[in-house]
Amino acid sequence: MRNLILLIVYLFFINVARAQETVERSHKINAHITEKLTVLKSDKSTRHGLYQMIYNKKYALANGRFDNDKKIGIWHFFDPTGRLLQNYNYTNNEVLYEAPEDTTSNLRYFVDKQLADTDRTTKPIKIGGRYYGYLPYLKLFRLPANLMDISRDVSIAVVELLVSPGGRLAYFKTTIYSGNFSKTFNINVNVLPEEDKVFVPATVNGEPIGCRILMKCFIDDDGTLIF
Repeated sequence: MRNLILLIVYLFFINVARAQETVERSHKINAHITEKLTVLKSDKSTRHGLYQMIYNKKYALANGRFDNDKKIGIWHFFDPTGRLLQNYNYTNNEVLYEAPEDTTSNLRYFVDKQLADTDRTTKPIKIGGRYYGYLPYLKLFRLPANLMDISRDVSIAVVELLVSPGGRLAYFKTTIYSGNFSKTFNINVNVLPEEDKVFVPATVNGEPIGCRILMKCFIDDDGTLIF
């Protein structure tokens, strides 16, 4: 009887191990960024195991682990030069480290409140840091065919996000500026997965407040946006 129980237990763990077998996958996000990850061999749409996002085959933008398509443990997020931007613990839902932001940042923050010199403020924080965390918004836009011939040298894009006091993405739009021409495109936030709608909200004197985030971007040759 004891041997039969041991055999059943052994077969159970063998089947679990087989179910969790993984294979490596790699694909390009754009001309500069590649994802490297492992997925379940039995279901290649389910991410499981190690994950990396690489910039220009040289620098990691993100690395961490998935467990059945769920981010777990501590993830590390970097800028394209390899500088650490954020450490986040997905198991405990906790920002462990957020790098200081200076005037060279491509992000700007605005609240609808007159601030005094004595006010204590915090900016909204995107889980994933100031590069990897904002890539989903850039990926949703592509220059329309009738604008593909605009000069990239004199053109920029400004992505505007409104984060509510509750830390939710309320609206999202992209404006193209090219010489004297400008055009704004409103983006449907409902096409984003839930995690891309969530921020740590901005605060003034400890109270959450709505905040607009403006990101200056450039237009790549294929009409996509890049930082």
